[in-house]
Amino acid sequence: MLKKVLITGAGTGFGHEVAMRLAEKGFDVIASVEIYGQVQTLKRQASQRGVTLHVEKLDVTDDGDRRKALDWGVEILVNNAGVGEGGSTVDVPAENIRHQFEVNVTGPLLLTQGIAKQMAKRGTGRIIWVSSREGLNVNPFTGIYSASKHAVEAIAESMKDELQEFGVEVATMNPGPFLTGFNDRIFQTWESWDDDPTQRLYDYSKLAFPRAQFNPEPVYATLTALAAGEIDSYRNLEPTSMIEETKSLIEAPWTKKTTDGLGSRNKNVQNAFDMKPEQLRDDQDPIPAP
Repeated sequence: MLKKVLITGAGTGFGHEVAMRLAEKGFDVIASVEIYGQVQTLKRQASQRGVTLHVEKLDVTDDGDRRKALDWGVEILVNNAGVGEGGSTVDVPAENIRHQFEVNVTGPLLLTQGIAKQMAKRGTGRIIWVSSREGLNVNPFTGIYSASKHAVEAIAESMKDELQEFGVEVATMNPGPFLTGFNDRIFQTWESWDDDPTQRLYDYSKLAFPRAQFNPEPVYATLTALAAGEIDSYRNLEPTSMIEETKSLIEAPWTKKTTDGLGSRNKNVQNAFDMKPEQLRDDQDPIPAP
Protein backbone atom coordinates (compact mmCIF):
# COMPACT_ATOMS: atom_id res chain seq x y z
CA MET A 1 0.00 0.00 0.00
CA LEU A 2 1.24 3.47 -0.89
CA LYS A 3 1.73 5.50 2.31
CA LYS A 4 3.99 8.53 1.83
CA VAL A 5 2.06 11.52 0.49
CA LEU A 6 3.34 14.92 -0.59
CA ILE A 7 0.69 17.62 -0.72
CA THR A 8 1.81 20.96 -2.12
CA GLY A 9 0.11 24.18 -1.06
CA ALA A 10 -1.00 22.67 2.27
CA GLY A 11 -0.97 25.94 4.19
CA THR A 12 -4.57 26.81 3.34
CA GLY A 13 -7.70 25.63 1.56
CA PHE A 14 -8.13 22.17 0.09
CA GLY A 15 -4.52 21.12 0.67
CA HIS A 16 -4.64 22.04 4.34
CA GLU A 17 -7.74 20.02 5.16
CA VAL A 18 -6.81 17.02 3.00
CA ALA A 19 -3.36 16.85 4.64
CA MET A 20 -5.06 16.64 8.03
CA ARG A 21 -7.53 13.99 6.92
CA LEU A 22 -4.91 11.79 5.29
CA ALA A 23 -2.81 11.98 8.46
CA GLU A 24 -5.89 10.96 10.45
CA LYS A 25 -6.23 7.95 8.13
CA GLY A 26 -2.67 6.87 8.94
CA PHE A 27 -0.80 8.15 5.91
CA ASP A 28 2.72 9.55 6.23
CA VAL A 29 1.97 13.10 5.09
CA ILE A 30 4.50 15.65 3.92
CA ALA A 31 2.58 18.93 3.92
CA SER A 32 4.45 21.58 2.00
CA VAL A 33 4.00 25.34 2.22
CA GLU A 34 5.33 28.17 0.08
CA ILE A 35 7.25 30.15 2.71
CA TYR A 36 9.05 29.35 5.96
CA GLY A 37 6.66 31.59 7.89
CA GLN A 38 3.88 29.05 7.32
CA VAL A 39 5.83 26.06 8.68
CA GLN A 40 5.34 26.56 12.41
CA THR A 41 1.74 27.68 11.94
CA LEU A 42 0.85 24.46 10.14
CA LYS A 43 2.71 22.34 12.71
CA ARG A 44 0.75 24.02 15.49
CA GLN A 45 -2.55 23.50 13.66
CA ALA A 46 -1.72 19.81 13.14
CA SER A 47 -0.94 19.44 16.84
CA GLN A 48 -4.26 21.03 17.73
CA ARG A 49 -5.94 18.57 15.39
CA GLY A 50 -4.13 15.66 17.06
CA VAL A 51 -2.18 14.56 13.99
CA THR A 52 1.44 14.54 12.90
CA LEU A 53 2.50 16.23 9.68
CA HIS A 54 5.98 16.52 8.22
CA VAL A 55 5.87 20.19 7.25
CA GLU A 56 8.34 21.36 4.62
CA LYS A 57 8.95 24.61 2.79
CA LEU A 58 8.41 23.90 -0.91
CA ASP A 59 7.89 26.71 -3.39
CA VAL A 60 7.09 24.87 -6.61
CA THR A 61 8.72 27.65 -8.64
CA ASP A 62 12.05 27.23 -6.80
CA ASP A 63 14.46 24.77 -8.41
CA GLY A 64 16.29 24.14 -5.12
CA ASP A 65 13.05 23.30 -3.35
CA ARG A 66 12.03 20.93 -6.15
CA ARG A 67 15.38 19.11 -5.96
CA LYS A 68 15.01 18.80 -2.19
CA ALA A 69 11.68 17.00 -2.66
CA LEU A 70 13.40 14.21 -4.60
CA ASP A 71 14.91 12.97 -1.32
CA TRP A 72 11.54 12.47 0.37
CA GLY A 73 10.58 9.12 -1.20
CA VAL A 74 7.18 10.37 -2.34
CA GLU A 75 4.72 7.61 -3.28
CA ILE A 76 1.62 9.78 -3.71
CA LEU A 77 1.89 13.31 -5.09
CA VAL A 78 -0.99 15.76 -4.77
CA ASN A 79 -0.25 18.79 -6.94
CA ASN A 80 -2.45 21.25 -5.09
CA ALA A 81 -0.36 24.44 -4.93
CA GLY A 82 -1.76 27.19 -7.10
CA VAL A 83 -2.68 30.84 -7.44
CA GLY A 84 -5.48 32.62 -9.23
CA GLU A 85 -5.18 35.79 -11.29
CA GLY A 86 -8.38 37.75 -11.88
CA GLY A 87 -9.08 40.27 -14.57
CA SER A 88 -10.00 40.58 -18.20
CA THR A 89 -7.69 38.78 -20.61
CA VAL A 90 -6.95 42.17 -22.20
CA ASP A 91 -6.08 43.85 -18.89
CA VAL A 92 -3.91 41.41 -16.90
CA PRO A 93 -0.27 42.64 -16.96
CA ALA A 94 2.49 40.52 -18.49
CA GLU A 95 4.25 39.73 -15.20
CA ASN A 96 1.01 38.48 -13.66
CA ILE A 97 0.36 36.24 -16.66
CA ARG A 98 3.83 34.73 -16.38
CA HIS A 99 3.47 34.21 -12.63
CA GLN A 100 0.13 32.46 -13.13
CA PHE A 101 1.69 29.86 -15.41
CA GLU A 102 4.90 29.50 -13.38
CA VAL A 103 2.97 28.60 -10.22
CA ASN A 104 0.13 26.58 -11.72
CA VAL A 105 1.83 24.84 -14.65
CA THR A 106 5.61 25.06 -15.06
CA GLY A 107 6.63 24.64 -11.41
CA PRO A 108 4.31 21.72 -10.63
CA LEU A 109 5.24 19.95 -13.87
CA LEU A 110 8.98 20.24 -13.18
CA LEU A 111 8.41 18.94 -9.64
CA THR A 112 6.33 16.05 -10.99
CA GLN A 113 8.88 15.07 -13.63
CA GLY A 114 11.48 14.03 -11.07
CA ILE A 115 9.05 12.35 -8.69
CA ALA A 116 7.24 10.54 -11.52
CA LYS A 117 10.49 9.02 -12.73
CA GLN A 118 11.17 7.70 -9.23
CA MET A 119 7.69 6.19 -9.18
CA ALA A 120 8.22 4.65 -12.61
CA LYS A 121 11.43 2.98 -11.42
CA ARG A 122 9.56 1.52 -8.45
CA GLY A 123 6.70 0.41 -10.70
CA THR A 124 4.06 2.08 -8.56
CA GLY A 125 2.81 5.53 -7.57
CA ARG A 126 -0.10 7.94 -7.68
CA ILE A 127 -0.19 11.50 -9.03
CA ILE A 128 -3.18 13.78 -8.53
CA TRP A 129 -3.45 17.10 -10.29
CA VAL A 130 -5.78 19.53 -8.55
CA SER A 131 -7.20 21.23 -11.61
CA SER A 132 -10.52 23.05 -11.60
CA ARG A 133 -13.87 23.15 -13.26
CA GLU A 134 -12.23 26.16 -14.94
CA GLY A 135 -9.90 23.68 -16.60
CA LEU A 136 -12.94 22.41 -18.51
CA ASN A 137 -15.01 25.60 -18.89
CA VAL A 138 -14.30 29.35 -18.96
CA ASN A 139 -15.75 32.45 -17.33
CA PRO A 140 -15.15 36.17 -17.76
CA PHE A 141 -12.37 37.64 -15.62
CA THR A 142 -10.79 34.26 -14.81
CA GLY A 143 -9.52 33.51 -18.31
CA ILE A 144 -5.81 33.56 -17.42
CA TYR A 145 -6.37 31.28 -14.43
CA SER A 146 -8.60 29.07 -16.57
CA ALA A 147 -5.92 28.91 -19.26
CA SER A 148 -3.43 27.60 -16.70
CA LYS A 149 -5.88 24.91 -15.61
CA HIS A 150 -6.63 23.95 -19.21
CA ALA A 151 -2.87 23.43 -19.52
CA VAL A 152 -2.93 21.23 -16.40
CA GLU A 153 -5.71 19.15 -17.98
CA ALA A 154 -3.62 18.56 -21.10
CA ILE A 155 -0.54 17.63 -19.06
CA ALA A 156 -2.46 15.27 -16.77
CA GLU A 157 -4.23 13.43 -19.57
CA SER A 158 -1.00 12.94 -21.54
CA MET A 159 0.80 11.86 -18.36
CA LYS A 160 -1.93 9.31 -17.64
CA ASP A 161 -1.25 7.60 -20.98
CA GLU A 162 2.53 7.89 -20.71
CA LEU A 163 2.86 6.46 -17.19
CA GLN A 164 0.35 3.64 -17.55
CA GLU A 165 2.94 1.03 -18.52
CA PHE A 166 5.08 1.97 -15.51
CA GLY A 167 2.31 1.28 -12.99
CA VAL A 168 1.77 4.93 -12.02
CA GLU A 169 -1.78 6.20 -11.57
CA VAL A 170 -2.75 9.73 -12.65
CA ALA A 171 -6.00 11.54 -11.87
CA THR A 172 -7.47 15.03 -11.76
CA MET A 173 -9.57 16.75 -9.12
CA ASN A 174 -11.84 19.43 -10.57
CA PRO A 175 -13.39 21.66 -7.89
CA GLY A 176 -16.17 24.02 -8.90
CA PRO A 177 -16.94 27.29 -7.08
CA PHE A 178 -16.28 26.49 -3.41
CA LEU A 179 -16.09 29.05 -0.64
CA THR A 180 -12.52 28.72 0.67
CA GLY A 181 -11.54 32.35 0.03
CA PHE A 182 -9.53 31.43 -3.07
CA ASN A 183 -12.12 32.59 -5.61
CA ASP A 184 -12.64 35.92 -3.87
CA ARG A 185 -8.89 36.57 -3.65
CA ILE A 186 -8.72 36.14 -7.43
CA PHE A 187 -10.86 39.26 -7.72
CA GLN A 188 -8.44 41.28 -5.57
CA THR A 189 -5.19 40.72 -7.47
CA TRP A 190 -5.74 43.87 -9.55
CA GLU A 191 -4.96 45.92 -6.43
CA SER A 192 -1.24 45.11 -6.88
CA TRP A 193 -0.95 45.35 -10.67
CA ASP A 194 1.97 47.38 -11.99
CA ASP A 195 0.11 49.02 -14.86
CA ASP A 196 -1.71 52.19 -15.87
CA PRO A 197 -5.22 51.96 -14.36
CA THR A 198 -6.56 54.47 -16.87
CA GLN A 199 -5.93 51.98 -19.66
CA ARG A 200 -7.96 49.16 -18.10
CA LEU A 201 -11.13 48.06 -19.80
CA TYR A 202 -12.91 47.45 -16.48
CA ASP A 203 -13.08 49.04 -13.04
CA TYR A 204 -12.28 46.02 -10.88
CA SER A 205 -13.37 47.71 -7.67
CA LYS A 206 -16.93 47.11 -8.90
CA LEU A 207 -16.53 43.37 -9.61
CA ALA A 208 -16.78 40.21 -7.52
CA PHE A 209 -16.56 36.48 -8.16
CA PRO A 210 -19.63 35.93 -10.36
CA ARG A 211 -21.21 32.88 -8.72
CA ALA A 212 -22.60 31.98 -5.33
CA GLN A 213 -20.33 29.31 -3.86
CA PHE A 214 -20.59 25.86 -2.31
CA ASN A 215 -19.51 24.49 1.06
CA PRO A 216 -16.10 22.82 0.34
CA GLU A 217 -16.81 19.57 2.19
CA PRO A 218 -17.36 17.49 -1.02
CA VAL A 219 -13.88 18.41 -2.28
CA TYR A 220 -12.27 17.56 1.05
CA ALA A 221 -13.93 14.14 1.02
CA THR A 222 -13.31 13.30 -2.64
CA LEU A 223 -9.71 14.52 -2.77
CA THR A 224 -8.88 12.61 0.42
CA ALA A 225 -10.39 9.42 -0.98
CA LEU A 226 -8.66 9.94 -4.33
CA ALA A 227 -5.24 10.36 -2.71
CA ALA A 228 -5.90 7.33 -0.51
CA GLY A 229 -6.67 5.18 -3.55
CA GLU A 230 -10.29 4.65 -2.55
CA ILE A 231 -11.50 6.20 -5.83
CA ASP A 232 -10.13 5.15 -9.21
CA SER A 233 -11.95 7.54 -11.57
CA TYR A 234 -9.59 9.68 -13.66
CA ARG A 235 -11.66 12.88 -13.63
CA ASN A 236 -13.35 13.90 -10.38
CA LEU A 237 -15.58 16.96 -10.49
CA GLU A 238 -17.27 18.38 -7.41
CA PRO A 239 -19.99 19.24 -6.80
CA THR A 240 -21.42 16.39 -8.83
CA SER A 241 -24.55 18.49 -9.36
CA MET A 242 -22.52 20.58 -11.85
CA ILE A 243 -21.35 17.69 -14.03
CA GLU A 244 -24.10 17.96 -16.65
CA GLU A 245 -23.80 21.75 -16.84
CA THR A 246 -20.04 21.38 -17.26
CA LYS A 247 -20.45 18.87 -20.08
CA SER A 248 -22.95 21.09 -21.89
CA LEU A 249 -20.61 24.09 -21.64
CA ILE A 250 -17.80 22.03 -23.15
CA GLU A 251 -20.03 21.44 -26.18
CA ALA A 252 -21.34 25.02 -26.39
CA PRO A 253 -18.50 26.58 -28.47
CA TRP A 254 -19.49 24.41 -31.45
CA THR A 255 -22.67 26.47 -31.88
CA LYS A 256 -21.40 29.94 -30.94
CA LYS A 257 -21.20 32.67 -33.58
CA THR A 258 -18.62 35.46 -33.67
CA THR A 259 -21.50 37.94 -33.89
CA ASP A 260 -23.42 36.65 -30.85
CA GLY A 261 -24.39 39.55 -28.57
CA LEU A 262 -22.15 42.14 -30.20
CA GLY A 263 -22.68 45.56 -28.61
CA SER A 264 -24.32 44.20 -25.46
CA ARG A 265 -22.86 43.03 -22.13
CA ASN A 266 -22.50 39.27 -21.70
CA LYS A 267 -24.73 37.97 -18.88
CA ASN A 268 -21.77 36.28 -17.17
CA VAL A 269 -19.90 39.59 -17.19
CA GLN A 270 -22.95 41.24 -15.62
CA ASN A 271 -22.98 38.59 -12.89
CA ALA A 272 -19.58 39.87 -11.71
CA PHE A 273 -21.10 43.32 -11.24
CA ASP A 274 -24.16 41.98 -9.43
CA MET A 275 -22.58 39.45 -7.05
CA LYS A 276 -21.33 40.16 -3.54
CA PRO A 277 -17.98 38.71 -2.34
CA GLU A 278 -17.93 35.45 -0.39
CA GLN A 279 -21.54 34.63 -1.17
CA LEU A 280 -22.56 31.14 -0.07
CA ARG A 281 -25.36 29.46 -2.00
CA ASP A 282 -28.71 29.45 -0.22
CA ASP A 283 -28.90 25.65 -0.36
CA GLN A 284 -25.59 25.14 1.46
CA ASP A 285 -24.91 24.52 5.14
CA PRO A 286 -22.98 27.31 6.88
CA ILE A 287 -19.21 26.85 6.91
CA PRO A 288 -17.86 26.35 10.46
CA ALA A 289 -15.40 28.92 11.74
CA PRO A 290 -11.79 27.62 11.84
